[in-house]
Amino acid sequence: MNAKRPEPGTPMVMKWRKWDDSPHWVSDVIYLGADQWGDWVGQPIGWRSHRPGADFVAESPNVTLVPRDHDDFALTVHRGHPRGLRIYIDLAWDVRWSDDPLLSTAIDMDLDVVRRLNELGTYVDDRDEWAEHSVRYGYPADVMTHLEARALELEERVRAQGAPFDDATADPWLDRLIALGLDR
Repeated sequence: MNAKRPEPGTPMVMKWRKWDDSPHWVSDVIYLGADQWGDWVGQPIGWRSHRPGADFVAESPNVTLVPRDHDDFALTVHRGHPRGLRIYIDLAWDVRWSDDPLLSTAIDMDLDVVRRLNELGTYVDDRDEWAEHSVRYGYPADVMTHLEARALELEERVRAQGAPFDDATADPWLDRLIALGLDR
C-alpha cells in the first residue's frame, strides 16, 4: 500500500476502468482520512460522477472505503438517499492508490452488492452485466470464480452488518463529510 495520502479535506478523483482498460466512472471526491479498514473518501451532495454516456451528481452524501487489505471491492455508504440506497459495493479488480496521491483507481467487475433500506433489502446486482461482460472482455476463469464467491461472501457480511459494513463504521465518516459543508 502506498503510504502517501493527501491531507484530509483535499479534493481528489476516483477513476474506474473496465477490464479492457476502457474508461468507466470518474468521481470527484474528497479525502477524509483512514482507519483500520483503509482509506475513506467522500462525495458531498451535488458532486459529479461521469462515464461515457452518463453523467450525474450525488443525490445524497456518500463515503467510499478503499480497503487496506483487499483489492477486490470498494464499499460506498449513503445517508438519506432518496431511493433508500444505504450500501453499494462495487466488486472490482486492482482497487488501489496510484502513485499520484490524488488518484485512486480500480477495474469495475460488474457485480455489485446492494443494501436498500426498503423492501428490496440486500442482494447481488448486475448478474446480467457480469455474464455479458465475462464473454465480451474474456474474464479469466480464476478471476470469475474468485469474484463470484466474493460477491456471495460480501452479501452475507452486509446482511450481518458487521464492521465495516455496519452503520457505526461509516457514520462517523459521513458526519465528517457533512461537517465540511461542501454540498453544491
